[in-house]
Amino acid sequence: MTDWTELKSPSLAEFEAIADACLAQLPETFRALCDGVVIRIDEFPEDAVLNDLEAETPFDLLGLFTGVGLASGETASGQMPNIIHLYRRPILDYWAEHEETLGHLIRHVLIHEIGHHVGLSDEDMEAIEKAADAEADPLSPISDGVNP
Repeated sequence: MTDWTELKSPSLAEFEAIADACLAQLPETFRALCDGVVIRIDEFPEDAVLNDLEAETPFDLLGLFTGVGLASGETASGQMPNIIHLYRRPILDYWAEHEETLGHLIRHVLIHEIGHHVGLSDEDMEAIEKAADAEADPLSPISDGVNP
């Protein structure tokens, strides 16, 4: 039996390790589209982001893609990097209220935000998520959502 008295929610560093492992489990063709994209873990979205998106609370947003997506076809010299933001506290709050594992939830948010970068439809993102589910090792720490 697990000794629950010593368990804590994952730190930013542990959360980043889980996100990296989730990304590594995605299909290679999908991962290749992320070349040069920065994955950043933050506690919460910035106030300006919440205001721009008219979010009611800081817990309303689990992730965000910022930058110029591949679908736009635009590139500019000196352009800031494309960033996928994963918001630790809102994700942990969502996880606590639902039946998904933490790894599955982080992977879902990653796929969704990468999909925005690439310009995929919701149906395309669902297909990629199903493919990732089929390829995931059921004994992996990402699958059980407990350890990074």
